[in-house]
Amino acid sequence: MKSVRNLYKIGIGPSSSHTMGPVFAVRKCREANPEADRFRVKLYGSLAKTGRGHGTDRAIVQELSPLPCEVIFDCDDSHVLEHPNTMDVTAFCGDRELSTQRVLSIGGGEIRMLGEAFPEREIKYREKSFTEIATLCKARNIRLSEYVFEHEDADFRSFLGEVWYTMLAAIREGLTHTGTLPGGLGVERKAQRLFNQRHIDESPQTRENRLVCAYAFAVSEQNADCGLIVTAPTCGACGVLPAVLKYMQEKNSFSDDDVIRALAVAGLVGNLVATNASISGAECGCQAEVGTACSMAAAALAELFEMGIDQIEYAAEIALEHHLGLTCDPVCGLVQIPCIERNAVAAMRAINALSLANFLSDSRKISFDLVVHTMYQTGVDLSHHYRETSEGGLAKLYRNETQS
Repeated sequence: MKSVRNLYKIGIGPSSSHTMGPVFAVRKCREANPEADRFRVKLYGSLAKTGRGHGTDRAIVQELSPLPCEVIFDCDDSHVLEHPNTMDVTAFCGDRELSTQRVLSIGGGEIRMLGEAFPEREIKYREKSFTEIATLCKARNIRLSEYVFEHEDADFRSFLGEVWYTMLAAIREGLTHTGTLPGGLGVERKAQRLFNQRHIDESPQTRENRLVCAYAFAVSEQNADCGLIVTAPTCGACGVLPAVLKYMQEKNSFSDDDVIRALAVAGLVGNLVATNASISGAECGCQAEVGTACSMAAAALAELFEMGIDQIEYAAEIALEHHLGLTCDPVCGLVQIPCIERNAVAAMRAINALSLANFLSDSRKISFDLVVHTMYQTGVDLSHHYRETSEGGLAKLYRNETQS
């Protein structure tokens, strides 16, 4: 597996696969063609069908500016694609074509250039499954967080500190803003209202729900408004992990070092999903994005409370298993409905997974590795209408309702 650094990307929303990935792709292609004076980018699959809502064309044009770039949305379903998020980047010098590079945006801002060898130096982890990692850690009597820190570089703790600072800043900024999100849906920001509006007879459980959801809304609304966030594992699922970590830090006075340990374990879990399945909504539906985010958050909480490896695995497994089959059907291609609320619901589900794992880990029947494999197979079986094309589910019915 590659470094956990590849999972946590600090950048601008609203979509890791539809904005971050394409930006990284055209940047790399421009660097490879310094003599180019213009570009053409052709988008296929989910990139074509929801690219306008995600701002893919705007992000590409802005990245290549001042060089001109023509962005083409090719929505023809007859193309045989290596990945649902596929793009061709063509560089020109005058009338002469310099090169055409096919790029896959595989989720979480990660890209794959077809024909480009995978650098061996990028491999950080030889173990490829949770079972292999757990066996090694138990044999050496070390925690999962220690395993991660042993495999990363000397600056990795500082990097996770920056990740945590950025997550907190996104929550803080999200809580200070009100108004309507861009894109035309008229979605109002709700984080501040959730944070300030106490229930008339608020129990501790209600307060927990309100605050965790407020934090998740805050980050997700920042993402929808093209604010600075951290992919965890994607932009569309960026609100789950910071919400639960901030709430638990406030409630239990965990230190930032404790949170950094938790972020390391969460990153390891997300890395395993990205390696053995997918974190791309276009490839496997929202189970791959919010489902993975919930799994990462549950594992992070279990590490925060210093649970054992089996309990951490069970928390992560519960969280992902109960998102199986979750579709990705963003209304108008925007990362707003149902994405923002979905982050809040998943954050609460991560806390529930933690509680169950605390009591029941010795009775589990399903391994984390098995549920990851199941998630991928489920994603493959999902109709393309429910994999970030906005052609089914809420996206289709909402469009039909507003047009009738």
